[in-house]
Amino acid sequence: MKSAGLAAVLSFFITGLGQIYNGQFLKGIMFIIAYAISWLLIYVLIGFITTPIIWLWGMIDAYRSAERINRRHARY
Repeated sequence: MKSAGLAAVLSFFITGLGQIYNGQFLKGIMFIIAYAISWLLIYVLIGFITTPIIWLWGMIDAYRSAERINRRHARY
């Protein structure tokens, strides 16, 4: 069982860490890379839009993924 709240909090501090906690390593690494690129894009102003979107998306995805994993394991 995965804690959806913990997954979201981990992604709050480091985007992608919640996905890694959920066992979705590739997805977590991709979030980390996308977030880092987004931070670099702040210098050309588009990062001011993409950075918060990726950050929020990471938290929501980590939460929902943990819930989905828990529902899948509850059936068995």
